[in-house]
Amino acid sequence: MSDAMISLLRQRRSVRQFTGAHVSDADLKTILATAQQAPNSINGQQISLVVTRDKATIAKIAEIAGGQPQVAGADLFITIVIDYQRSAEAARLAGETQVVEQSAEGILVGALDAGIMLNALQTAAAALGYGSTAIGGIRANPQAMIDLLGLPPKTFPVVGTTLGVADTSKMPQLKPRVPLASFALTERYDLAAVQAGVASYDAELRAWWDAQGLTQMPSYVASTAGTYRRIYFPKIASTLESQGFAFQDQLPA
Repeated sequence: MSDAMISLLRQRRSVRQFTGAHVSDADLKTILATAQQAPNSINGQQISLVVTRDKATIAKIAEIAGGQPQVAGADLFITIVIDYQRSAEAARLAGETQVVEQSAEGILVGALDAGIMLNALQTAAAALGYGSTAIGGIRANPQAMIDLLGLPPKTFPVVGTTLGVADTSKMPQLKPRVPLASFALTERYDLAAVQAGVASYDAELRAWWDAQGLTQMPSYVASTAGTYRRIYFPKIASTLESQGFAFQDQLPA
């Protein structure tokens, strides 16, 4: 069983083509219940999931995410929501006022727990034979997602995932990663190893794209630099603020 799990994780890939077959209700319940056991900060369980099966709503999510066909073609979409409404209710019952969402730590905790939840969902889905892709594009217009899903204050839709039956005739090849020695560093951060890893990986990824006949695809350096030279989702801070979040270490006196 351990070998099977390692193989499952090492063969992980983003599935963007689906057959149109449905994820069964029983399998979906198993995926959700399994993911719910993922670790979270202080057992606050400050993540909620919104599961969307309605195709018209999925089409709207695809549009919000930039018109992504991989979203529109999925059988269902799961939005991972930072949810401090749940913990605020716990605070209310205890006679306290919650302020964690107004702190930098609160935002980091929510994002960290959302990432853990994403991995748990995708791993559980893959174990049952389904394909998925993480969709950060919903942050291009987070307010539209908030409105679409009816999300209250103290919540934020941080990422989503598609889910469906993969079209195995169109499965992507396993994409290489930066050299392990430049990723898993011993004892201290090794800047020289990281820099060398970037250069060698740029050449490796270029060769990988070319071998598949996808010569138009950018290399690692070109792709990363082209994306990170700008603030590509410019509505995050303003939407967080309108939802009651703040990035600070202390409340104003």
